[in-house]
Amino acid sequence: MTNQLDALKQFTTVVADTGDFLQLAQFRPQDATTNPSLILKAVQKPEYAPLLKDTVAKWQGRAMDEVIDRLLVRFGCEILTHVPGRVSTEVDARLSFDTSATVTRAERIIELYQAEGIHIDRVLIKIAATWEGIQAAAQLERKGIHTNLTLLFSFAQAVACGQAKVQLISPFVGRIYDWYKKQAGASWDEAARAGANDPGVQSVTQIYNHYKRFGIATEVMGASFRNVGQITALAGCDLLTIAPELLAQLAASDAPLQRALDAEAAKAMDLPAVNYDEAGFRFALNEDAMATEKLAEGIRAFAVDAVKLEKLILAA
Repeated sequence: MTNQLDALKQFTTVVADTGDFLQLAQFRPQDATTNPSLILKAVQKPEYAPLLKDTVAKWQGRAMDEVIDRLLVRFGCEILTHVPGRVSTEVDARLSFDTSATVTRAERIIELYQAEGIHIDRVLIKIAATWEGIQAAAQLERKGIHTNLTLLFSFAQAVACGQAKVQLISPFVGRIYDWYKKQAGASWDEAARAGANDPGVQSVTQIYNHYKRFGIATEVMGASFRNVGQITALAGCDLLTIAPELLAQLAASDAPLQRALDAEAAKAMDLPAVNYDEAGFRFALNEDAMATEKLAEGIRAFAVDAVKLEKLILAA
């Protein structure tokens, strides 16, 4: 009997969404993703305290932003000993509206990985999918540095990322679901908005079909899941990045799993071509209240966690 996790791996590349590299071996994911919140969570666990202390002691006296990047890379290198593929490492969210600063920071992160003997193709630089972030990613991709555009909530963001030829995007399923559920309040019908009718699932499905229909090479990696139903409704997506708790639920279930997204079917769909310049992108994003709010909220939350991480480093 195949469990759901093994069944999912037949259609989709499974990625672990965690900074806790000691958890990775049991699920055998291909790649792993991190973000400031996940790293913050990990360094507060006793088993990772020595890693934090060691990194801080080694680079005492260096600028805080450099110490943070070295800590992120240290976690990334550890993760890469447990996964055969790639790790995603995030640029400081406080640079989300500064193209040149994002490029500079990304280049340093790559240099730090290369100094540890890690090949450039095993690292994805995570950048918030603001207009400035997408332009930074376009520059980095031209230099051979691959990117993962995160905090992606709208079709407009996905289209602009495709135009920028970014390596991968991470559309956030759960946070889209959260917003619509909160807006609906008491009138939310969980059963009616589950599976393929989940607003987060619908968003990723629209992006996936658009990319496949128009031959856009950017990989689609659904992210930020609230339940297993959201994951199974996206079976067939290029990649799905899943928290360890949900990976465990998939591994424990032997319910049947069918492919939900299909590249060949998408190629035959009658879909309009869409392109954005800066003004068009900003207007389309502005028209999408959910995406506007969730993008801003996500950047703020990652910035808060970056400050908390700095405080832990100062105290180490």
